[in-house]
Amino acid sequence: MNPEAVVNYLVEWSRQKVRDAGALGLVLGVSGGVDSAVAAIIAKKAFPENCMTLLLPCESDVVDRMDSQALVEKFNIPYRIIDLDNAYHLLSTQFESYLKFEGLKGKLLRGNIKSRLRMMALYYSAQARNYLVLGTSNKSELYVGYSTKYGDAGVDLQLLGDLLKREVYELAQFLDVPESIINKPPSGGLWSGQTDEGEMGLTYEELDNYLASGEGSLEVINKIEGMMAGSLHKRNMPPVAIIFPELRD
Repeated sequence: MNPEAVVNYLVEWSRQKVRDAGALGLVLGVSGGVDSAVAAIIAKKAFPENCMTLLLPCESDVVDRMDSQALVEKFNIPYRIIDLDNAYHLLSTQFESYLKFEGLKGKLLRGNIKSRLRMMALYYSAQARNYLVLGTSNKSELYVGYSTKYGDAGVDLQLLGDLLKREVYELAQFLDVPESIINKPPSGGLWSGQTDEGEMGLTYEELDNYLASGEGSLEVINKIEGMMAGSLHKRNMPPVAIIFPELRD
């Protein structure tokens, strides 16, 4: 991959998509992870005067917040901090008053509340400014559905959606993303100790190798293909029930 050429292409692609939509710029969430760091730097290059990043802590690790703030300040990217703790606690308490789960299912339910609250904050900011919401999911995540429907998957543009995780790391090195971000284990920040690879049950190396070559152990291939099939609904618009003419008679 030619990182410079890819970055230049993504800058122009972003500008064209924003123009096509009649919008003025981009807004995105910065989490302290490598994907959002790369996306934020490219968004700033595309729209030096019309780019906004939001830091959206929600029971978040303080290190992620510090890394996020250090990144946007290093690259002089405009940002706002919107603390979602109170909104999250109110909603989760209300929801769990009539239906509550413990264990992993409970963690996933509560984690998805956080992701969807962040989506709401991003769209509030985007609508107010006539910006588009820029997604930060990579190809590896999108193909297996490692995202929250109408959460981090609820965006207008997926800037990194055709880049494997390892290719995002290449761009991060080229763009001089801080090593503290590059070296940390990827995480959605949905609960304490949560990591992408731990939740997926796969390493990004295994996933990237399969997507790039179709190769892997039988166990890995079966797992990936099962995840892809089970998450198809996340990659398609909701199906519309078509009423045939004979039913209208």
